Amino acid sequence: METDMPAMASLAPPPAAQRHPPLRAPEAAHRPGVGAPLVDIEAVLREHGPMLARIAGSYESEPARRDDLLQEISVAVWRALPSWRGDASLRTFAARVAHNRAIDHLAREKRARGDELHEDHEDPDANPVQHAVAHQRRKDLLAAVRDLPLGQRQVVVLALEGFSQREIGQSLNLEENTVTQRLSRARRQLSAWLGGES
Repeated sequence: METDMPAMASLAPPPAAQRHPPLRAPEAAHRPGVGAPLVDIEAVLREHGPMLARIAGSYESEPARRDDLLQEISVAVWRALPSWRGDASLRTFAARVAHNRAIDHLAREKRARGDELHEDHEDPDANPVQHAVAHQRRKDLLAAVRDLPLGQRQVVVLALEGFSQREIGQSLNLEENTVTQRLSRARRQLSAWLGGES
């Protein structure tokens, strides 16, 4: 998973005896009688980690909090793997778990306070001005998405990940019409906030 945190060369890895074994789906993941394949958490995180990181980033802008949320999401996906029945794609299942964990995270943060994107990047050396403008637009869009009401934010984040409206509905347990309405409202709001650039 990619993060914005710089590499910390001064931190040496722990001795081999102190390293933790890699996380694997619990033995209960065999799902007798259901037919869904056994899934390894490492493979899930390798394939869907960038999407999970973007979902975390849509809920938390501060890097340390975003990384904490991403860790919570990763553990939640690992714990939820035994319940995956294969009736939706693993991508959809992982996104559902990520959004649910993020909502729990926001609720916990709210109680504690007492109040309420593709990774494709151009070479900045090719056209630094254009790169800076595109980077600022992505940054503005992400900030605007964070300001959307939760229901709209969820559908927009998944739409930006390339999910179809049907997949979004499956991920969030919503009817397709509800997804369509929320996307439409979110697009109008983003367009108003960003001056027609969304």
